[in-house]
Amino acid sequence: MIQLRSVLRVADNSGAKQIRVIQVYGGSKRRFGYVGDLVNASVIMADASGNLKKGEIVRAVIVRTRKETRRPNGEYIRFDDNAAVIVESRKSPNPVGTRVFGPVAKEVKQKGFNKIASLASEVL
Repeated sequence: MIQLRSVLRVADNSGAKQIRVIQVYGGSKRRFGYVGDLVNASVIMADASGNLKKGEIVRAVIVRTRKETRRPNGEYIRFDDNAAVIVESRKSPNPVGTRVFGPVAKEVKQKGFNKIASLASEVL
């Protein structure tokens, strides 16, 4: 469950290290975001030599959450951290970075972010 002011690790090499969620996309009354959802966020920690700087507003896709997610077959998936991958814009779901670190849930691919799933080392 990712909500307003949640801090996420960035799981790609875009230059940002941590982001803070400003908005969860999906309607005006939408409170929580889960794996595969798009969020608007602010960079709160960045690499000195990276493309993104502290204070920039970015769009990101949630790829891992600590809160478990139930799948249709009855199993649950849970990760050790909350992480996201920064994407170019809302209409083009291409990632800014060229690498994705750590595992990614398969719900990301099911929601149309195929490029992120193909860059990931493991899809669970």
